[in-house]
Amino acid sequence: MEKVPMTEAGYNRLQEELRHLKTVERPAVIKAIAEAREHGDLSENAEYHAARERQSFIEGRIQELDDKLSRAEVIDVAKLSGDAIKFGATVRVADEDTDEELAYQIVGQDESDIKNGRLSITSPLARALIGKHVGESVEVTTPNGSKSYEVLTVEFR
Repeated sequence: MEKVPMTEAGYNRLQEELRHLKTVERPAVIKAIAEAREHGDLSENAEYHAARERQSFIEGRIQELDDKLSRAEVIDVAKLSGDAIKFGATVRVADEDTDEELAYQIVGQDESDIKNGRLSITSPLARALIGKHVGESVEVTTPNGSKSYEVLTVEFR
């Protein structure tokens, strides 16, 4: 069984989503199905079919979250150190073509949010950065072509 790396904050967010689905969403959709059944003929009841679809989505997401949380490997980034890039590192890089500086924290797949500087460990850039040190360059193939970045800083916070 493959472990799913994530930060403590990411783990807590998934747990909160799971709790919300089980205690709020699931009871609400069960109530909606019961109300739709009271309207009679189920074969032509759009409300009933929509509620059943929603229930299917909720149950699938609950199973997915249960699986990920059971396989979670929570990594406390504050306890990490070193000068090599690894999971949890906050990395500042410079685009070697434009000199634009970007900062990312390398996080688990479910935590990624590029607009807020959280880069998935499975992304091409993160995979290229893993193991690199300050001053090294990495080349990444993107949908827009090849890009080169220089590692400026590596922090664990």
